[in-house]
Amino acid sequence: MIKRVSIALLVLALSSSCVSKKVYNDLENKFANQKKENRKLADDNEELTKAKNQLELDQSSLQKEYDKLKAERDKLLADYTASNNNLKNLENSYSALEKNSDDALKTNMDKNRELLAQLEAKEKALAAEQERLNKLMADFQERSNRVAELEGMISSKEAAMKKLKETLSKALNAFEGKGLTVEQKNGKVYVSMENKLLFQTGSWAVGSEGKKAVTELGKVLADNPDISVLIEGHTDNDKFAGAMGQIENNWDLSTKRATAIVGILAENKAINKQNLTAAGRGEYSPLAANDSAEGKAKNRRIEIILTPKLDEISKMLNEL
Repeated sequence: MIKRVSIALLVLALSSSCVSKKVYNDLENKFANQKKENRKLADDNEELTKAKNQLELDQSSLQKEYDKLKAERDKLLADYTASNNNLKNLENSYSALEKNSDDALKTNMDKNRELLAQLEAKEKALAAEQERLNKLMADFQERSNRVAELEGMISSKEAAMKKLKETLSKALNAFEGKGLTVEQKNGKVYVSMENKLLFQTGSWAVGSEGKKAVTELGKVLADNPDISVLIEGHTDNDKFAGAMGQIENNWDLSTKRATAIVGILAENKAINKQNLTAAGRGEYSPLAANDSAEGKAKNRRIEIILTPKLDEISKMLNEL
């Protein structure tokens, strides 16, 4: 796709002779950087999910190890108690055996020494196991706290996205039913605008009603600086029928339409331009089959995908 867009931009630059080679290179570099950033966000989100699952597996493993060590400690404690009782019995027997012969007394004393040695060894083993168990419990608690903190941060992000969706629905309420929908899924908020709200056939100039909708969207984004914004242009599978030279194909048209939306959002000085990315998907991500007029109309759209920034969560995962 990048190759086709690059060729289209080159043709546009050569044909119009109004754009310098430097401008063309700048545009192509910006497009590549924006696409790379989008991929990075998707990879970060996948890595976060994997990390969360791994932490949960580690927590389960630590719990099993904790239970195992606790059982071993209890057994050692039981052995210690039994040995201690034996020692007391032997001490009682020792008093009685003092009246016996020297040989019998020596035998019992040797047994007592052996039992005392065994008891001391078990006491040391029990102390070592207790220390190991305490350390394991501390590690387990620390990981549990980190898992809980991570889950809390993810929940907070999800709640923020839910609130953002509600805010957008309220702000864009006047345009719903005119080809605009707002929904939340996969931890993101999707604002979809059909072409009938934004563009004339074959054009990438945004109409007055569509510009109002995009401007209202921009006001909400200006109040949410921690949101990454991906603007995707989509078409049906009908071949582009406009004047060639300015537009090469559907892919080129979808990209110019996405860029036109970025241009309107960029007019709001409160929006961080680094959060904006424009991409053209052409006809290759349809919502419906292109075998009917209704299906084609659904596929001709702009999708604005809002994703929470995950820098804080990524930093926390790197510290684990």
